[in-house]
Amino acid sequence: MKKTILVAGATGNLGLRICRELLLRGANVKAIVRKSTDSDKVALLEEMGVVIKMIDFDDDKALTKECLNVDCVVSALAGLGNVIIDLQKKILNAAIEAGVPRFIPSDFCTDYNQLPKGENRNFDLRRTFKKYIDQTAIQVSSIFNGCFADILMYNTPILNLKDKSIGYWGDKADWKLDFTTMDNTAAFTAQVALDETAPRNLQIASFQISPNMIFNNVKKITGESFKLHNITTLENFAASIRKQRDENPASENELYAKFQQAQYMYSMFTTQHSTLSNKRYEDISWTDSIDYLKTFLK
Repeated sequence: MKKTILVAGATGNLGLRICRELLLRGANVKAIVRKSTDSDKVALLEEMGVVIKMIDFDDDKALTKECLNVDCVVSALAGLGNVIIDLQKKILNAAIEAGVPRFIPSDFCTDYNQLPKGENRNFDLRRTFKKYIDQTAIQVSSIFNGCFADILMYNTPILNLKDKSIGYWGDKADWKLDFTTMDNTAAFTAQVALDETAPRNLQIASFQISPNMIFNNVKKITGESFKLHNITTLENFAASIRKQRDENPASENELYAKFQQAQYMYSMFTTQHSTLSNKRYEDISWTDSIDYLKTFLK
């Protein structure tokens, strides 16, 4: 019998991919979207075969109605406290009211369970929601994918194509960073949504790669030796992040504020996934670092 999976955040970059992977695995997929949602994004989901339900997210009864006869709710929502805490609570409560047995929260990031509170604003929001959901009886599975591999394209200090440099903090030139492609994350999430035996926490990574390994891979692909350099100590990095945050209070209302982007990088250099669940599902072809870097390096 086909499982029915409800996806919140289906029009987003990750959410759309999750819907696609669920459909490929034979699931019935339903997406709840706001009435103000971009019609082109809705049309794309409908063309894929997703059942679209436009609702008022402030209408608890409407949310509960759409959760009836659903096997798992997947949240791919992105946002600040009003989304990650408040809206997810609304959807979770509706799922529980409707008798949904399982919930996958929007925990697509580094495993924050290993990090101290206060080091990463967006992780703290997820930690707050985790405390709430763990007080309920619903079965929960969080998927920790480290960092989306896409950032390697965007001239961050870790890999700056414009400056032809590779940076790291502290003594972490050989520290392996967790990267997962959106496609791999989506495929794994689809499998978890259909897997009634999935555990509470799952760590994944398409590849784990250190700054030194990035240097070697870039040289192998391009023939060029990028500048590999220590940016500063981790202590100095943390202090600069706090200073940047304190000096820009308005940035607290920005999802990807500069201080938050720095917090993500700091977290990548202070924790790593130690127990990967990549082998849990045999049908996923994990992208390796060389193949991924080749998609944008010449």
